[in-house]
Amino acid sequence: MAGRRASLIVVALAAAMLALPAPSTAVAATLPAGFTESTIASGMSSPTAMAFAPDGRLFVAEQSGGLRVIKNDALLATPFVTLTVNSSGERGLLGVAFDPNFASNHYIYLYYTAPTPSVHNRLSRFTANGDVVAAGSEFVLLDLPNLSATNHNGGAIHFGPDGKLYVAVGENANGSLSQSMTSILGKMLRINSDGSIPTDNPFYNTASGTNRLIWALGVRNPFTFAFQAGTGRMFINDVGQSAWEEINDGIAGSNYGWPGTEGTTTNPAYRSPLYVYGHGSSSTTGCAITGGAFYNSATQQFPASYAGKYFFADYCGGWIRLFDPGAGTATDFASGISAPVDLQVSTDGSLYYLYRGSGAVNRIRYTASNAPSITQHPANLTVSAGQPATFTCAASGAATLAYQWQRNNANISAATAASYTIASTVSGDNGAQFRCVVTNGFGTATSNNATLTVTANAAPTGTITLPVVSATYAGGDTISYAGTGTDPEDGTLPASAFTWQVDFRHDTHSHPFVPATSGSKSGSFVIPSSGETSANVWYRIILTVHDGNGLMHVTYRDVQPRKATITLATVRSGLQVTLDGQPQTAPYSVQGVVGIVRAIGVTSPQTLTSTPWTFVSWSDSGAATHNITTPGSNTTYTATFRAQIGVPANESVVPITTPGASSERVAPIATAVPGEPPRAPVDAGGMLGPPAPERIAEAASVRASEVRRLWQAARPVLALALWWVQIRR
Repeated sequence: MAGRRASLIVVALAAAMLALPAPSTAVAATLPAGFTESTIASGMSSPTAMAFAPDGRLFVAEQSGGLRVIKNDALLATPFVTLTVNSSGERGLLGVAFDPNFASNHYIYLYYTAPTPSVHNRLSRFTANGDVVAAGSEFVLLDLPNLSATNHNGGAIHFGPDGKLYVAVGENANGSLSQSMTSILGKMLRINSDGSIPTDNPFYNTASGTNRLIWALGVRNPFTFAFQAGTGRMFINDVGQSAWEEINDGIAGSNYGWPGTEGTTTNPAYRSPLYVYGHGSSSTTGCAITGGAFYNSATQQFPASYAGKYFFADYCGGWIRLFDPGAGTATDFASGISAPVDLQVSTDGSLYYLYRGSGAVNRIRYTASNAPSITQHPANLTVSAGQPATFTCAASGAATLAYQWQRNNANISAATAASYTIASTVSGDNGAQFRCVVTNGFGTATSNNATLTVTANAAPTGTITLPVVSATYAGGDTISYAGTGTDPEDGTLPASAFTWQVDFRHDTHSHPFVPATSGSKSGSFVIPSSGETSANVWYRIILTVHDGNGLMHVTYRDVQPRKATITLATVRSGLQVTLDGQPQTAPYSVQGVVGIVRAIGVTSPQTLTSTPWTFVSWSDSGAATHNITTPGSNTTYTATFRAQIGVPANESVVPITTPGASSERVAPIATAVPGEPPRAPVDAGGMLGPPAPERIAEAASVRASEVRRLWQAARPVLALALWWVQIRR
């Protein structure tokens, strides 16, 4: 949900139910001493990115296609533009950038998921007409390849100091595309502002078509990146899969290694990250690196120690940290943020952060004051009699902060926490005002008053009837949902009172899948068969109903996946295989969701215990690298290899077709080591140990044929030798 309600009722049904009668409020972050923050704008729907216009306006992209304008610290009611987008999963309006010559040409660039003719991401240029788009001004610069998965779209766009537009593109959950020079997915692109291809791009002379746009490769999901003012240095935030989040040094022609490597690497073919952090729930770990911004503002509002440092955020960790490029280390800065997605530094030296949890933009400033400052005021509440009511206040300032709540300007006994709750409201609470006084050793700050409205109107009740409680899914399934809603005063609620939303849950975090959609009592969605490969996932279907007086009720139902274990084995054991492009040592087992497409592969030739091995076949008859659909039961896929015994590991092995064998059967020839005579390899029949009888017969046939050939070649020499012996007698 975009916001949280202060009053919650938990009901034990098939799933938890929440009564949400009050509007959401932004939640303040925990900041270092001397820093304060304020909410600039809130109430935006699933924001994804933001950018400052040269004139100081802040533009915020909403996933559903709206581009909102914040002008003079106020959110304008009319969007700059509302695009028709596909917003399933991580698709939607994802990037925004302003032309370096915006003051004269009024060009603005957007990266979004176009729904037609097939779903694909698009880069377009628009012309501004004041605070709205000029009608009919869209100019398409680039249509990217059609999408299969709903995740890993990338989407960040920025102009570099060279005047070129840089575009971060995800690999659409297909890791092999990151290394392919015949696809622009999984890449950093560089394009001219008119859509043409710069002739000095690093692969311009070796690639063809739109692939000449490739500026760097080997990235997974580069959700954000940033240029450093003055130096022009680029840092790329690449969201990792199972272990590491990366900050990469953006350098033309670089290969960052995905899917062959994740995190730091010593492979000279890849550029290792400048900084990585692991997955987890501590203050230094997370799950998805999102925002990034250098602190190199023309106005250095923050202390001098911040100059040249790099702010970065994590979506799941809910924090902002500070990376020191010189030392290669990071330190804590802010925490307690609900799903941050973007960071920007303004010309006055303030740090702005965009966060989906409240659909809001907050501004952080350095005041050097140790006295308390209110960063979150309590919000007005409307509840039904008997419901709880909770007011929350937040403040910054030097430790230790003390809180005292007041009702109608009089202290409330024992109300000394950051939140105050009335467990069960009564009609006599109607109209009461609540505020919080915060103090420390340096001063006092008092929040605004918040008014409590207690109504006799009772909240409605929503019930999900489909899917059933025990429903499960596999990739490719269609999930239908339906529900009912009733209200004590209004009776049966109409379809207009229903809002449905579907979230894709992964481990401890969630991704939007179906955005909040109103006006229907039922619907359906299709489970993707590609994309996220983890088994620790599920879908949450959320139903919100509201009555005629604005009271709401929320219920949800989780749909769990059917799972099976895939085992990749080799003959012999211990050889290298790949799963979704990542190297693994066989036997390797992993649990997955039934119906999800995976890519299995091999490395061939490869060396184990000084013996070269060459791939022969998979047990499912697939190619060396091919896709499988996770089956409905545990399944083993075995790759058979042939050992090339007698060929030292430091000699080259050239596969050739064995006479009389199928095209998949190979035998080796070895090149000689300089200074030594050639050494012929010995064919062990593809395995260590006794060869199969048919392979013995084949080998005997091959050797007999070779003996006949040698005999035919030697006969003239032998005849001459015998003649010579005879005449010498």
